[in-house]
Amino acid sequence: MVTPAAADGPAAPAVRTVLGDLAPGDLGVCDAHDHLFLRSPRLPGQELDDPGAAAAELDAFRAAGGAAVVQWTPHGMGRGAAELPRLSRESGVRIVAATGLHQAVHYAPGVLERIGSDPAGLFVRELTEGIGSNGPRAGMIKVAGGFHGLDRHARHTMAAAAEAQRVTGAAIGVHLESGTGALDVLDLLCGELAVPPDRVILGHLNRAPDLVVHRAAAAAGAYLAFDGPSRAHHATDWRLPEALAELAGAGFADRILLGGDTTTADARSVNGGPGMPHLLRRHRARLELALGADLVTRCLTANPARAFAAVWPRTPRPGRATAAPTTA
Repeated sequence: MVTPAAADGPAAPAVRTVLGDLAPGDLGVCDAHDHLFLRSPRLPGQELDDPGAAAAELDAFRAAGGAAVVQWTPHGMGRGAAELPRLSRESGVRIVAATGLHQAVHYAPGVLERIGSDPAGLFVRELTEGIGSNGPRAGMIKVAGGFHGLDRHARHTMAAAAEAQRVTGAAIGVHLESGTGALDVLDLLCGELAVPPDRVILGHLNRAPDLVVHRAAAAAGAYLAFDGPSRAHHATDWRLPEALAELAGAGFADRILLGGDTTTADARSVNGGPGMPHLLRRHRARLELALGADLVTRCLTANPARAFAAVWPRTPRPGRATAAPTTA
């Protein structure tokens, strides 16, 4: 049940879901990085664009013990924004939507040009007013590093994300290609652009199990997302318990997030893949054997509740237009 913000007094941190702001303690077991809807020219024929399949995936996730999903699909990649509130109500799973931008290669011609010169303004509107004409509000910002370091597009979108973060307090989730470049991203976002480190979530660190980099990023104050078990049998899966044990042993258990990152239709459990439920059906038990149930539970509950909560601007949401809802 969504907990409304207090009418008076200082604002309290809240997780912004597609059904409204939620007290962090009410988030529950959370898949901190996944996708119900996604479209990219780099994944032809594998679009996540079926609301029925998304509903079935949420039901399977709920049956496995899940309570919340953070969808990292950003602007212009088929977020299914109009469908998310209904799917959340019907499944009972809380959903956090994203604004932001991915790598340029993930956009059809003309999409990025239509955004214009003020992506920060777009991000702020989607976080505070809603997606499109009458869609839900986003609850995080998604950006991405380049394929070979921080290219021009990555720097441009990260600068916009930093500006939007200052206005809204929202967390910034960063796609790290091959799991690399974490410290370069922190140098840019937290050094040059002055984003508080605890507002940055570094994604895909499971892809590059560099324990030295992991510790350095955690020591800087960022959150570390290990978010690939929906890609079952990933080549580095066997290193994950070691990486998490290393972080926990160094005192950084509160920096760890876990997610699935289902990005293709074939990967969905309803199509025979591991899908969203794999995080809880298989991955959770495996990690509990290595790390203990209490630590894994913290990574699935308290950590994402803290990572995605923000003290949102106290501005009333304006009336929404009556035009058809967006599916951006």
